[in-house]
Amino acid sequence: MSWFSHFLNSSIGQKLIMSLTGLFLILFLVVHLVGNLQLLADDGGESFNLYTRFMTSNPLIKTISYGLYFFILLHTIMGIMLKRNSQVSRGPVGYAVKKTRAVGTSGLLSSKMAWFGIIILVFLILHMYQFWLQMKMGATPMITYPGHEGEYKDLYSMVIEAFKDTTFVVIYVLSMIVIGLHLWHGFQSAFQTLGLNHKKYTPLIKWVGKAYSIIIPAGFAIIPILVYLSH
Repeated sequence: MSWFSHFLNSSIGQKLIMSLTGLFLILFLVVHLVGNLQLLADDGGESFNLYTRFMTSNPLIKTISYGLYFFILLHTIMGIMLKRNSQVSRGPVGYAVKKTRAVGTSGLLSSKMAWFGIIILVFLILHMYQFWLQMKMGATPMITYPGHEGEYKDLYSMVIEAFKDTTFVVIYVLSMIVIGLHLWHGFQSAFQTLGLNHKKYTPLIKWVGKAYSIIIPAGFAIIPILVYLSH
């Protein structure tokens, strides 16, 4: 297993893992947003509660969810390791050069990626504590729906209640801005690391990445804003 250990400790290996886990998380965000948009359905929370029941009871989805937690942690660890290795290799001389060199938007975002990742990780921990842990602890009331068997956890009411809190909404929206900045650089960077560069397709990847980094975080951010303004 020495080759695997060497791979994990190499810059190429860390960047490859960062790219693969990042692309998985990018796909997950789309699915998660589609689910969260059910909060805006005018049905008293039925669509959202049915969605959360499916996501928490389907064996395949549950397995993917555990993989998601692992990938988030692995993505964060690899990011920190890359940042540390970059600082070590740059040294005092590299720092001096950095101060005098002009840095563009892309370079600035690249230099802040590790910090963005840490902020996002803190947000995810708070987010999971606020919703996932409360759900697992059984603190949520149960509800029934006509035409559907059994009882459903009323996660809709829990989320709506959280989105009535000004502080929570502000933190949530600011976190989505940070995620957007993280994606702005990370989306295209992941494809570049995987060697998927082509003069014909790279401009399209960059365009899709920038559009994604705006639309997806904005979609998440608009939900608590609309809920807050309507209550």
